[in-house]
Amino acid sequence: MLDTAFSSTYAEARQKFIAAAQAAGLLVESKLHPERGSQGEDLAMDVARDGDPSASKLLVLSSACHGVEGFCGSGIQVAALRDDAWRQAARDRGVAVLYVHALNPYGFSHLRRTTHENVDLNRNFHDFSQPLPANPGYGELHPLLFPDQWPPDAGNEQQVQAWIARNGQAAFQAAASSGQHEFPRGMYFGGTEATWSNRTLREVLSTHGRRAGRLAWIDFHTGLGPDGVGERIYAGPDEPTQLARARAWWDGGGRTPVTSIYDGSSTSAKLTGMMWSAAPQECPQAQYTGIALEYGTQPLLQVLQALRAEHWLHQHPDAPADVAKQIKQQMRDAFYTDTPEWRARIWQQAREAMLQAVDSLAS
Repeated sequence: MLDTAFSSTYAEARQKFIAAAQAAGLLVESKLHPERGSQGEDLAMDVARDGDPSASKLLVLSSACHGVEGFCGSGIQVAALRDDAWRQAARDRGVAVLYVHALNPYGFSHLRRTTHENVDLNRNFHDFSQPLPANPGYGELHPLLFPDQWPPDAGNEQQVQAWIARNGQAAFQAAASSGQHEFPRGMYFGGTEATWSNRTLREVLSTHGRRAGRLAWIDFHTGLGPDGVGERIYAGPDEPTQLARARAWWDGGGRTPVTSIYDGSSTSAKLTGMMWSAAPQECPQAQYTGIALEYGTQPLLQVLQALRAEHWLHQHPDAPADVAKQIKQQMRDAFYTDTPEWRARIWQQAREAMLQAVDSLAS
């Protein structure tokens, strides 16, 4: 059953991924993380490659860039490893598939979106020898986002709503989420150096992608858009030819269009320091094409409120146990709709996108 591919904890998800890979006859390479999990368990970025080591066509499927979002991506990866027809389709087209499980295992285990450095991994891929992007809007919001007490009192909520009324919800989303480098304990912090996950992912891509002539990447995310709908967000540079290629590969005839942060068609704000940039940097010989498959869960402001609460808790580790438990559950619910119907929908959309990637890589 599909539901058995999904898990209720990181530890369970890791065990299922390793078991599914081994049952498929694949070796699992584990990149051990320096921290421990919420249950004291080992943390790791686990990697399994299905297909010819020298294949010139490579599809990367990755999960948990944003930790807590890993419940979705891990389940998809396990389901794919158990799907003999899918695996045969990739082999028949000469496409190797690289499964990268738990890019950010710390966040997955601890129900955080960020890494153990409190960094948003998808804002961390910068040349840190150069000046980092400024985000003055976040500087205005930061003191409003984290009041002394949680939940916020009416006065604080009125201030936040007044900011949104003055500037608009789109400006609020952009200021809060596009990335910032001035507030290390704040939201969407891009860091001031490469994180462990950044460095480890680059090592994986360099090792497994060095022989690829064509490389595709689907990175699984949650938290934006209508519940259960997988938005295919172009993950590449602001370059028309590359965007057109991604749209030719993954466009579903208008039913599931490929959106872009550059032309305003995506539910995502325009971001900085995005993870996809590691692919062309570490595999410069390969033609790269990628998307983030972003599944909706709850309304945007509800998701942002859950993120506010979780960051507040990180800043207040002495918070009462009942408050901490409620915040963590709120966080999990914001990024994972734990129902059989939702899981079936996201798997169906993922499988379609995976098969499209294989066909396009081989054509």
